[in-house]
Amino acid sequence: MTAGLVDLAGWQEDFYRDLHRHPELGHQEVATAASVAAALRDFGYDVHDRIGSTGVLGIFTNGDGPVVLMRADMDALPVAEDTGLPYASTVRVPDADGDEVPVMHACGHDVHVACLLGAARLLAESPSAWRGTYIALFQPAEELADGARSMLDGGLADLIPRPHVALAQHVLPLPAGRVGTRSGAFLSSGDSVRITVWGRGSHGSMPQLAVDPVVLAASIVVRLQGVVAREVAPGEFAVLTVGRIAAGTKSNIIADHAVLELNIRTFSESVRTTIVNAVRRIVEGECAASGSPRPPTFEFYDHYPVTVNDPAATATVAQAFADYFGDLAFTIDRQSASEDFSEIPEAFGAPYCYWVLGGADPEAYAKADAAGTLASEIPANHSPRFAPVIEGTLRNGTAAAVVAALAWLGTNP
Repeated sequence: MTAGLVDLAGWQEDFYRDLHRHPELGHQEVATAASVAAALRDFGYDVHDRIGSTGVLGIFTNGDGPVVLMRADMDALPVAEDTGLPYASTVRVPDADGDEVPVMHACGHDVHVACLLGAARLLAESPSAWRGTYIALFQPAEELADGARSMLDGGLADLIPRPHVALAQHVLPLPAGRVGTRSGAFLSSGDSVRITVWGRGSHGSMPQLAVDPVVLAASIVVRLQGVVAREVAPGEFAVLTVGRIAAGTKSNIIADHAVLELNIRTFSESVRTTIVNAVRRIVEGECAASGSPRPPTFEFYDHYPVTVNDPAATATVAQAFADYFGDLAFTIDRQSASEDFSEIPEAFGAPYCYWVLGGADPEAYAKADAAGTLASEIPANHSPRFAPVIEGTLRNGTAAAVVAALAWLGTNP
């Protein structure tokens, strides 16, 4: 069936370029969803749309057999593209707060959509090669951590049978053609925290009358750098990042408050608790030391669960990849990124496997690796320069989706 990848390439690459040029933020994927739904209908799928805002579902029943669900996320990021590509995004739209932001597919969700559509088409065109039910699920708002939940709340369980297995993939800055699997805990949990600390405003020329929240915030940031280094046991995994600080409106005005936004990644609930407790203790302690007139506030949001791949399902996928991709299939280390995909199979009590797909130019990657410049030369996800190579990435991502599905549905990849 994967021999049809060559015939698929022209349509798929055009679809991908158009999608990359016209990205949409989470829960705003109206045009993307419409294009996906139209393509699925053309392929002969039973289509349901507007699930949990903009989610799309395509179901192809091909006789009795297992039910395989494959998911792709559709949303883009508020990033200004700097790839120089002829199909680069120049889109700017209001975000959920009404602020105009640039929009870019800086995490490869356009790759995921194009690959799943390609797999859906190949399976529909080759019904003699498999038996069962294939579900192509296109999810909104993965970057907001609530897209999977929104589809479940929107009635997903009433629209599909319980999957025998659920599958998903994500493109990373690895050489195109490589596919990596890992059994067990694979992607970390993720939590964002918005902290507001309070000061006393004043004129910039009269700092003695103020409690400066900028100095307070700076002290907090410095202290937080010791949490992972000094409060998490060696050998345990944790990441604590301060991604945003906001305070003030003018250089000669001392503001009355500052906002910090933190991101926490862990694989262990006990480590997560240690970090959260340390963050609270440090913030409250620094506020007290600064004479803050009000206690700080903490808002936890964008929670992602740990992604734990089912051992049996992952072994099946890994063997299928080894048979098809040969040495390009490998076992990957745990990743500090986070995902909400697992909420869907867990809602059905279904096993799942989530793997990674390379998207970087292999020659450029090898050259940068040899020079020790991977970090600077190969843009990572969420970078304004993130741009997977089209041909190898789409071809192999589509092949991976088909090969994994056929490990349950058929025997003729």
